[in-house]
Amino acid sequence: MEKLTRKYGLLTAICMVVGTVIGSGVFFKAQNVLVATGGNMPLGIAAWAITGLLMIICSAQFAVMATKYEKISGVVDYAEAACGKTYGYYLAWFMVNIYYPGMTSVLAWVSARYFGVLFGWDLAGPEVLALAGCFLIASFTLNTLSPKMAGKFQVSATVIKLIPIFLMATVGTVVGLVNGTLTNNFTTIVSEAVGGTSGGLFAAIVATVFAYEGWIVATSINAELKNPKKNLPLALVIGALIVVVAYILYYIGVAGGASNAVLMEEGATTAFSNIFGGVGGVLLNICIVVSCLGTLNGLMVGATRGMYAIAARGEGPSPKMFGQIDKTTNMATNSSVWGLFVCSLWLVYFYGANLTSGWFGLFNFDSSELPIITIYAMYIPMLIAWMKKEKELGIGKRFVLPIASIIACAFMVFAAVYAHGITPYLAAKAEGKFSFPVLFYLIVFAVIMILGAVFKNGVKKNAEDTTEE
Repeated sequence: MEKLTRKYGLLTAICMVVGTVIGSGVFFKAQNVLVATGGNMPLGIAAWAITGLLMIICSAQFAVMATKYEKISGVVDYAEAACGKTYGYYLAWFMVNIYYPGMTSVLAWVSARYFGVLFGWDLAGPEVLALAGCFLIASFTLNTLSPKMAGKFQVSATVIKLIPIFLMATVGTVVGLVNGTLTNNFTTIVSEAVGGTSGGLFAAIVATVFAYEGWIVATSINAELKNPKKNLPLALVIGALIVVVAYILYYIGVAGGASNAVLMEEGATTAFSNIFGGVGGVLLNICIVVSCLGTLNGLMVGATRGMYAIAARGEGPSPKMFGQIDKTTNMATNSSVWGLFVCSLWLVYFYGANLTSGWFGLFNFDSSELPIITIYAMYIPMLIAWMKKEKELGIGKRFVLPIASIIACAFMVFAAVYAHGITPYLAAKAEGKFSFPVLFYLIVFAVIMILGAVFKNGVKKNAEDTTEE
């Protein structure tokens, strides 16, 4: 089977981490955090820092794994090495058919949504949906026909999205200190957080969890990364640190642009307008569009390579077809087509489940955030197996870091269940209704994984037929 060539360097890998994690979340989650904490700025900063620490711990653990295991597709390699080939297959199947396309499709819509704001479109209207489809196809086309150009776009989009973040972080902080707004926001609490200080902190942490998701996508290019055992670990750790610093500094800078009460009511756009004038809000929207497109590109990188990662191991439906590499572009074209197809299905699902009255009844759920429940849960057996197998490592790398990562993963799962399961259930129950999206997401997850088992059981037969031919 032909192989993908090593075409990406350390900078591209870092931009994969930073560019995939930082999307639209940083721009609107600041408001959610302020609301959760009742306008308590120090408590909000603590929330961003704690969740960032959880991401750094997990990325550091996978960075250690990256120094030992390197084959085709990062996290799938680690799963296979730790828990066996079968476990690696199911993780890969989940990522290519749920995790990557679920998030990718939503980022296509979010990109179109912020673009539509500039023209006053109905955010749930046909114009935004059509543009989301165009963005999805454009990202697929870029990654399939010119993977090198896709890498350059990722670097460019990452730089562009960091400009408004660090501009607000520096200018907002200086302006806020000069006019006293920042000092006042740090010393004034608008209202008591629901559940007190601890309850407000927890709610704020839950609000930030989803803004930190997506870093694992960088491991999908390790077969195309130069010196991956050195560059991938560096990218995971450096990228994670950049994201955490950017989020915290941005959060502080926004507090220099308006009072906590105003920010809780109107969001970060007001802070941009106050500091940078009337064009501030428009420029912010443009930067958010570019930011979202960069994240979309990073996720599409993973989505287009998913079936190849399975096929290269001789598994899944038609390994020969999905393992084919185009001689001109050095890209797994058939794998890319499958990625686009599944992303399109999830885009239609997201629109029907979340932007209409609900096409799917009890099966309406957020397909971008709920996969966090299963992806972090699937990391845990890998970490346990790591502690059992890697006997030559010191206590820090063998036990301390993996245990800390298991705790971080367990919290991520709980946060997703709390935000998308318990909270909707209690709200529906108060109205005499029933809603538990987590349950129905897990049903969909189970069905897709069963389909994966069906295709895996047919692998041997397919291989035998190919050999006979």
